[in-house]
Amino acid sequence: MPTRTEPMLNKPRSPSMVGCLSLCSLSLWLCACGVRDESRTVAPIARPSRPDVAVLVAAGEDLQARIDAAPSDAVLELGPGRHAGPIVLKRAITLWSDAGAVVTGGGGGGCTVMVDGPNVRLLGLTVDGSGGRFDLLDAAIRVHGDDAVVEGVTIRNALFGILVEKVSRATIRGNLVQGTGDAALGLRGDTIRLWETQDSIVEGNVVRDGRDMVVWYSNRTRVLRNEVSGGRYGTHFMYSREQLVEGNRYAGNVVGVFVMYSHDLELRSNTISRCSGASGIGIGLKESGNVKLLRNRLIANTIGIFIDTSPLDVGEHDHIEGNLVALGRTAIAFHGGAARNVFTGNVFRDNQQQVRVDGGSDALAAEWAGNQWDDYAGYDLDGDGFGDVPYEIASLVGQLTSKRPALEFFSGTPTLFLVELTGRVMPIFEPQVLVRDSHPAVALEEVSDAR
Repeated sequence: MPTRTEPMLNKPRSPSMVGCLSLCSLSLWLCACGVRDESRTVAPIARPSRPDVAVLVAAGEDLQARIDAAPSDAVLELGPGRHAGPIVLKRAITLWSDAGAVVTGGGGGGCTVMVDGPNVRLLGLTVDGSGGRFDLLDAAIRVHGDDAVVEGVTIRNALFGILVEKVSRATIRGNLVQGTGDAALGLRGDTIRLWETQDSIVEGNVVRDGRDMVVWYSNRTRVLRNEVSGGRYGTHFMYSREQLVEGNRYAGNVVGVFVMYSHDLELRSNTISRCSGASGIGIGLKESGNVKLLRNRLIANTIGIFIDTSPLDVGEHDHIEGNLVALGRTAIAFHGGAARNVFTGNVFRDNQQQVRVDGGSDALAAEWAGNQWDDYAGYDLDGDGFGDVPYEIASLVGQLTSKRPALEFFSGTPTLFLVELTGRVMPIFEPQVLVRDSHPAVALEEVSDAR
C-alpha cells in the first residue's frame, strides 16, 4: 500500500476485492462505472455474396484441373461437399462457396491451399486439414501473391491457419480460424501470420485456440475488430512499423498484444481481459518507440501494461493515455528504465498493485499527470476535478518484492502486512517513492469512446 502524507477522506478499496469480484459481475461493474464494453460489437463480417458470373465445380471433380483450365479472372463456384486438395492458384482466380464446400488436405501433408499468384480471392469456403510439419509451415492457406483476399473462410484441423508472406495489400477479413487446441501452447501452430508484408488488413476475424497471431517484419498493417481467444499471443508484433490495432477483443490469452523492436504503432479502443497466470500480460512493450496506447480496456490481467526498456531510442516517446486498467495483480510493470513514457488520463481501479518496478528502481522518470488512482487519499478543495496534493506510491513491500519476486508468495499475509506497517511508522525503514502524479484526477469517471 502506498504511504500517505495527507489524512484519508475516504476508505480506499481493499485489494482483496480483486479476488472477490467474479467475471459474471464484470459487465455490471463496468456499466456502473460509466464505461461501455465495446468488445461485444466484435463479430465476423457476413459471408461474401455470390459473384455475378460463376462456373460451378461439383464435389468430386478434379478441382486442380478446373483451376488450371480456367482463364484469368475466372470465378469458380464450389458446390456443396468435399473437394480434394491440395490446390495451387497461380493467377487471378476467385473460389467462392456459400459455406457448403470443403477443401480437404488430401492426406499428403503440406499446405492445403497455396496462393502463388496475384489477385486471388478465396470467398466463403471451408478448408479442413493440413500437414503437420512445423519446419515446413504446413498451413490451411498459404499466400505468396499480392492483392490476395481471404474472406468468410472457415479453417479447422490445420497446423497453421493463414500464412501471408512477402506480399503487399493482403486482405484477411471475416474468417473463422479454429486452432488445434493442443494442451501445450508451443505445439500449436500460428492462426494468422503476416511475414514481410506491406499495407495489409486483418479485420473482423474470429480466432480461437491457436498459438499466436503474428505480424513480423511488416509495415502499415491494420488489425481491426478481431476476436482472439484461448491462445498464447493475441497479436505479436516484431520489427514492424506504422501498425494500427483498433477495436479488437482479446480474451483468455496468455498475452493480449506484445510489441517488440517496433515503432510508430497505435493501439486504441481494444478490450483485453483475463491474461492470467505468472506470464499474463495485457499489453507488453519491449524496446519499442513512438507507441500510442489510447482508450484501451485492460481487465483482470496479471499485469495490465508491461514496459521493458521502451522506448529504447532517446528520440522517441511512448504515450499511454485514457486507458482503463482494472482488477489486475499489477497495473503497470517496468523492467528497465521508465524515461520517455507519458501517462495521462488513465484510470487505475481495484488492482492489487498499481505500479511495480523490477530491480528496485523507480518510475519517477516517466511523466504522470491527470491519472485517476482509486487509492488516492488526497482532496479537491477547489473542485476542478484534480487533487490538490500529489499522488505518490511508496511501498516497502513493493520495494522488497521487486528485488525478490519470490516474496510475492506471501502477498496478503499478516507477514507482509507487518512489513508494510513498519515502513509507515518507522522512518528508518521509509520506502523510496516509486511514482509521483502531481495532478491526479479525482472525478474522471469514463474512458471516452473511440468511435
